[in-house]
Amino acid sequence: MPAKYFRDKNFIYCIRNKKRVYYPVCVQKRKEYVKYAKVFPFSEALDFKIPSKWYRRTVGTLEIVCGIAMAFVPNHKVKNGANLCLLLLTLMAVYSHYMVADKLERTAPALVFLFMLSGRLVVYYQLTRREAERPEATVNGFKQE
Repeated sequence: MPAKYFRDKNFIYCIRNKKRVYYPVCVQKRKEYVKYAKVFPFSEALDFKIPSKWYRRTVGTLEIVCGIAMAFVPNHKVKNGANLCLLLLTLMAVYSHYMVADKLERTAPALVFLFMLSGRLVVYYQLTRREAERPEATVNGFKQE
């Protein structure tokens, strides 16, 4: 198979157990995270280096945990916290893509996800503001429920 086939496939192939089939995809993703770890924000200014293995594992774990929290936890504070965490991770992804000079086709999924997460937060805050501004119904001075 051509090398382009392996570059364009999703990250989900790396977490499968069939290493003989998906091994080239995993190698490609590992090489990408080496590039991204080198351009981590403030790493040169603060003089520290992040191992790409732990960077990859940390980002993946945070994405899975925050995604599960947003999908299954009914508390809005937890959902907003997970949304903010994913928003920061996505901002870091867009920054990394920009710093390693990836093409738009490689950066586009991160941008779309960034806009979706931002839109969710904006809609949530608009709804909470609207509910706070709504006058309470009263009859003869008593609050109606």
